[in-house]
Amino acid sequence: MNYFALAAVELILLGLLSGLAGTLIVLRRRSFFAVALSHATFPGGVVFAVLGWNLLLGQALFALLLVLVMTLLSRIPGQGRQVASGVVLSLGFALGTLLSSLNPGLGVPVEALLVGSPLGVTASDVGITAVVLVLVAGVLAAARRPILFHTFDPVGFAAAGFRAWPVELVVSGVVAASVVVAMPAVGAILGVAVLIGPAAAARALTSRIEWLPPIAAGIGVAGGLVGLWASREFGIAAGGSVGLVMTAMFLVALAIRALLPRRGAGRSGAAVGAASAMGVPEAPGSHAG
Repeated sequence: MNYFALAAVELILLGLLSGLAGTLIVLRRRSFFAVALSHATFPGGVVFAVLGWNLLLGQALFALLLVLVMTLLSRIPGQGRQVASGVVLSLGFALGTLLSSLNPGLGVPVEALLVGSPLGVTASDVGITAVVLVLVAGVLAAARRPILFHTFDPVGFAAAGFRAWPVELVVSGVVAASVVVAMPAVGAILGVAVLIGPAAAARALTSRIEWLPPIAAGIGVAGGLVGLWASREFGIAAGGSVGLVMTAMFLVALAIRALLPRRGAGRSGAAVGAASAMGVPEAPGSHAG
């Protein structure tokens, strides 16, 4: 399989992953968390590049550490997840910049960690992405009820006697794994756009929660392949081309939303409908918020 075919397969897998992890990020409003995580794994890639080991493994291990740190920081009274994400983002990116400046002779350019390139992915990168896609699908299928319940009715979730931190840990792990495997193709900067952009576009097109994953996956696959084609036809950077196409598709979705009348119930009705469809009991007196 040549490099162009590998890039196409990788982008298809990432498009499908955006239908799962991207939808989760959008529904739970974890976009800044995903951005912080993608940039904060920078030191793990630099350290493993210095040691001559696999960069993706270094970023994955560092992402695991960051998820644990964020989970602990977010439980401090008066802080919250957004504050924890900001602290980790600053620490991780600053540490990565320092380490890269101390090791100017890295075998792998630091730009590859930040920007990436679909045309530079290997068969092992594609294989890892496929494994993560299967694992994410399995985890979300197994934990869909508590995740949906906590997403749309956190007050009712707590009132029912459930603990929030296991759900947060599962969600954070899914987001971390998805962000890390996207880095070889599109890097830390564009990786989040490739995962979140299709889901955000799908959210603009429908209020039916059950339709979000398939629509987001379709947009993600189409956007990745169109961006890859444009990069070859016009001789432009593949990662940047994919990112621009994803952004354009999001803007088109917003335009369609503005032109067409919205159908169905509002956010509350969609949330309750989604919870009922997945078998999540509605807590007495609770509401989606």
